Amino acid sequence: MKTLLKIEELAELLLAVAVFIHLPFAWWVLPTTFLLPDLSMLGYLAGPRVGAASYNLFHHKGLAVAVGLAGWLLGQPLLLLAGAVLLGHSAFDRLLGYGMKYGSGFQDTHLGRVGRG
Repeated sequence: MKTLLKIEELAELLLAVAVFIHLPFAWWVLPTTFLLPDLSMLGYLAGPRVGAASYNLFHHKGLAVAVGLAGWLLGQPLLLLAGAVLLGHSAFDRLLGYGMKYGSGFQDTHLGRVGRG
């Protein structure tokens, strides 16, 4: 099952790249913006519960789809870019084993504990 889930995440990452390819942005925009969702980790400065909520909001694929869909429906390439970046980044994180966070701490995720035991 773990392999199947990783294949699914890879497919989502590739979908995000495919969407980006059809946008009117230079190639360097994707790698430049790819890590922006990780700024949500700054929420951890206010504690683990706030940090987890902030991280989970910006790593939620539903938000990525909603932002991307809004960009498509409104004809706004910047919103479509934001949706593609959010989706691609979240899928890549999941491929690496970084899941949605629990309020107990950054290392506690829905995919298991991250980091050294």
